[in-house]
Amino acid sequence: MLVKISGISTLQPLYRDFLQVETDLDAVDQVLEWFDQFNQAPVPGGVWMACQLALVEGFTNAVRHAHKGQPNDLLIDLEVQIFDDRIEIQIWDQGIPFDLHQHLQMMPPLNSDKDSSRGLRLMAKIADMLDYSREPDGRNRLLLVRKYDSLPK
Repeated sequence: MLVKISGISTLQPLYRDFLQVETDLDAVDQVLEWFDQFNQAPVPGGVWMACQLALVEGFTNAVRHAHKGQPNDLLIDLEVQIFDDRIEIQIWDQGIPFDLHQHLQMMPPLNSDKDSSRGLRLMAKIADMLDYSREPDGRNRLLLVRKYDSLPK
């Protein structure tokens, strides 16, 4: 359910919603259906579509890589916040952490023949800010921020 937050400011979200799903690639349909609610003003259609792609990449990376070899009952948490000037997507997993920035520096460019880590490179291209951190509760958080007025990189 989309929650409208009172107060209009770039410091407070206009809307925010949270979803928790199982570590299962079949849950991508549920994630996409949930994300449909954000396809409205103030989010421009092109930004929404790019963020939808980034969300799917982040979710499938959590399933395929972060939770690979982990117990099947691990959950993935997703949160989207809509501001008047940007969208913020957060994905939490319970896998082994890694250094995102170092990983991005070592990867081949998007147009190379290597498929490995193409999703991370794509997310970095879509995002104005992409960050990955280990949280005090032991989960990993991927944060993607995309401003509405930024041009594709």
